Amino acid sequence: MSAPMKVGAVVITMGNRPDELRALIDSVAKQDGDPVRVVVVGNGSPVPDVPDGVRTVELSENIGIPGGRNVGIESFGPGGRDVDILLFLDDDGLLAHHDTAELCREAFAADRDLGIVSFRIADPDTGVTQRRHVPRLRAADPMRSSRVTTFLGGANAVRTKVFAEVGGLPDEFFYAHEETDLAWRALDAGWMIDYRSDMVLYHPTTAPSRHAVYHRMVARNRVWLARRNLPAVLVPVYLGVWLLLTLARRPSKSALRAWFGGFREGWTTPCGERRPIKWRTVWRLTRLGRPPVV
Repeated sequence: MSAPMKVGAVVITMGNRPDELRALIDSVAKQDGDPVRVVVVGNGSPVPDVPDGVRTVELSENIGIPGGRNVGIESFGPGGRDVDILLFLDDDGLLAHHDTAELCREAFAADRDLGIVSFRIADPDTGVTQRRHVPRLRAADPMRSSRVTTFLGGANAVRTKVFAEVGGLPDEFFYAHEETDLAWRALDAGWMIDYRSDMVLYHPTTAPSRHAVYHRMVARNRVWLARRNLPAVLVPVYLGVWLLLTLARRPSKSALRAWFGGFREGWTTPCGERRPIKWRTVWRLTRLGRPPVV
């Protein structure tokens, strides 16, 4: 019998939700099987009091969500190699069940091509899963598990071999679309991604636009995502479709102004190394229900 896969958890915090953070850590501690090792990264802030045995890293400045999570990954050794699986959990979330870590171990052990698992996010009071939290186009039934082409940043598990092979999250994104960037690189390397409705993170219902930088970052990073990862012929198609979708949603004038500012910034600023995905990966994305033009 092989040893059970070792699981770690990365949580980043701004230090402003100490009660929620403690509740999350307690839910991780209650997981069945071998204990899950936890690292909490204070992203430009001190880390609130945490239980004994939880490691902490305090950064002098806020380096963004992907940057903070990358620091957490490296806390488990280069590329997270000291563990087999890393959970990434929002600091105001809560694992709903005690078997999530064990389900992750079973899923990764059973499918050697599985690289990432996206959890279902549900409101703790209503149990409702928002449509935007189902990482596929056909999102009407959040209880249906399936293969997908991206994942949810604050509610997922990643096999650490993925980081060793394709690298971590893109630091420069700061916020928005960093998960899709990693997902496309992982799929291009042959890994698969699953959405699992039975792995649940409770999280209060919120709107992404609560972040002041939301519209700008979404637009800028969408351009960066395309410039970094798509075959050249698909870049204008992908961005043209998203321009039309944005206009169809009829955002406010201030939101649209911020969006176009970010869109322009995405074309005029460096986006990191360009590594276009293979055409066979484009076909794989298409077969999975989300061609990389939408």
